Amino acid sequence: MKLILYPFLAILLTAAVACGQPAGNRTPAPDPVTLAVDPAQFLSASLAEPVTRVPCTLSDGTQTDCYQIVATSVPTDHRMGPWCPDHISDDAAAGGIWLEDGEVYDVDGAFIARLAEFYDDDTWRMYDDNGNIHVTDSREDCANAANPNVGPEHENFCVECLPSYVTDLTQTYLIPVTPVKLAEANAYGRGGPRGLAVRGIAFNGIRFDAPAPTDAILGAYTLAPFDDAGGHINLHAGYHYHAATGQTTEIAQPDGHAPMIGYAIDGHGLYARLDGAGTESTDLDDCRGHFDTTRGYHYHVDAAGANNFINCLSGAYARD
Repeated sequence: MKLILYPFLAILLTAAVACGQPAGNRTPAPDPVTLAVDPAQFLSASLAEPVTRVPCTLSDGTQTDCYQIVATSVPTDHRMGPWCPDHISDDAAAGGIWLEDGEVYDVDGAFIARLAEFYDDDTWRMYDDNGNIHVTDSREDCANAANPNVGPEHENFCVECLPSYVTDLTQTYLIPVTPVKLAEANAYGRGGPRGLAVRGIAFNGIRFDAPAPTDAILGAYTLAPFDDAGGHINLHAGYHYHAATGQTTEIAQPDGHAPMIGYAIDGHGLYARLDGAGTESTDLDDCRGHFDTTRGYHYHVDAAGANNFINCLSGAYARD
């Protein structure tokens, strides 16, 4: 299975509240079943320090407690990479995945070789006369090729930022201990609260991030593939996901419901798209959430090729 990556501009993605001011959202009566976050579900080996409980203020003004999760940039439940093949003869095992128009593509050598045809633009030629693919090979090149204003010297490069560039980088997240569902959802946008760029957290502590702006990436004639887990690296966000491909830790559900894969940033459970029979729920709301009496309100992530996880937040998130 393959998907898209766009490393550099993930750091520019922020989210805004498009459905009115967050503090003005009315907090309705709680659902009959509201499940608290279980911090024991996070993999301790992937965290920089143990999960702690701290006071926090939510976007609707609720003063409560949140779990503080300090994660490394190294998942311990799957390997990272590869992203870029070295030669146009390389097979899919040598590269990552790319997403275009809802489809997932293997970034093998043949895909790189036919980019001019794929995008109907002869400027694309990411390899030399011997078939060797131009791949960033240093931290400096990673930073320069990931810059929104890519210079001509980095055009037609496959951007590969390596785990060794972010070994000391940690990310801190706050998730409400008990979710607070709102009467009006918080929609995603640009220029808003910093935390809303993060859709949720996998059990390995790695963030499920906002969609990446592929037009800007492709406009620089660069390609920044995801690995098969749907993740890639930039120097500010570390390793993070733009798609759920089924390679992170999952918690199976005894009733055949789709497995749980983490928590949304508002504390509601985050589940895979399909259940044990391969069926997608048909009663999801605009945020991709619904309610059942076992799991309370929870979300189901979008298809891997959609460059998306959930569409909005139905619950209040931590302001801090």
